[in-house]
Amino acid sequence: MDESGESGKPQSGGGGAAGGDGEPKRPRGTGGGILMGRPFGVPVYVAPSWFLVAALITWVFGEQLERVLPELGSLRYLVSLFFAVAFYGSVLVHELAHTVVALHYKLPVRRIQLQFFGGVSEIEKESETPGREFVLAFVGPLLSLALAGVFYLGMYAVEAGTVPGVLLAGLMISNLIVAVFNLLPGLPLDGGRMLRAVVWRITGRPMTGTVAAAWTGRALAVAVLVGLPLLTHSGSLGNPPEDIGGVDTITDALLAAILAAIIWTGAGNSLRMARLRERLPELRARNLTRRAVPVTADTPLSEALRRANEAGARALVVVDGQGEPTALVREAAIAGVPEHRRPWIAVGGLAQDLKPGLRVSADLAGEDLLETLRATPATEYLVVEETGEVYGVLSTADVERAFVSAMARNP
Repeated sequence: MDESGESGKPQSGGGGAAGGDGEPKRPRGTGGGILMGRPFGVPVYVAPSWFLVAALITWVFGEQLERVLPELGSLRYLVSLFFAVAFYGSVLVHELAHTVVALHYKLPVRRIQLQFFGGVSEIEKESETPGREFVLAFVGPLLSLALAGVFYLGMYAVEAGTVPGVLLAGLMISNLIVAVFNLLPGLPLDGGRMLRAVVWRITGRPMTGTVAAAWTGRALAVAVLVGLPLLTHSGSLGNPPEDIGGVDTITDALLAAILAAIIWTGAGNSLRMARLRERLPELRARNLTRRAVPVTADTPLSEALRRANEAGARALVVVDGQGEPTALVREAAIAGVPEHRRPWIAVGGLAQDLKPGLRVSADLAGEDLLETLRATPATEYLVVEETGEVYGVLSTADVERAFVSAMARNP
């Protein structure tokens, strides 16, 4: 079961039911679980929740093996564990399909994470065209279908009723389920991204596609919540109704509730992040920049603040003898100096040198602005015009407030 995303930074998921859209993300650590490797240069993490679902798969599949191959005894759980690992290997292949296509389209991939209900590929940017969006979403289920076919053919090479035969049959069925489930037309599943691409192509508006796919995803969540227990209880999924006990009914209802909650939440996040992406252009460096006054490094802090107050400025830029900016006075450093000591403290001791990356263009906006700030984390940046003229100082705190305000607005 898969998840896909699209919020300023789409995520494409595979082999799981958890998912969501990528979003314009602020800088964060590289956490996400245990690092397993870096295929194609993309880190692959296994989340702690994977071990829970691996244990669950081992137990459930082990119980099935007891009926099919009773002679295995307790070894059936070792075989079941191998199945769980192989299944998630298939999920990883599904995710790598998304990743390879994303890299082909020059879309950076932050990481792949294997988690409770599958996996997710965190793609940093949105596809530029609906055609690319469709291909990027479809390639995951396509690879799962191909794997199902490979395992099906492999069943002809082994004897039925043996451990290899049962494992191949289980992997064939599980990959087929992954492919079919992910093709369901609702966000955050791959099928939802495919639907979004189709509506985007027809209407010319990606937001219209997102709204259609997100509400289809919510309808799908309700259908899973109600329909899965009914299908199981009626025996439509293979088990005769008389073999379905009270524990099975509760388990099926719980599984349906978890799946429905994940799909509903993912659809809602996709819609919310798409709304946010529409508002990202409102984050303009020019509009968020504070007016600044130039001061030399030996200027007393009290005098520098007096000049700023007279000019209606909220920031200080340290300049050299030729008037060229060399450093920024940090707001946090100013706040840490008691008022009675400010006449005796020079601004140069509170300033941060203008290192590469701390000069940003006044014309930056939206995702370009966020990406620039993410590349060189700092508390303040010098904002300049194309001519090199100083426009002012941009505070990360101001950008954060504007970002949170945009997220908080109701869609």
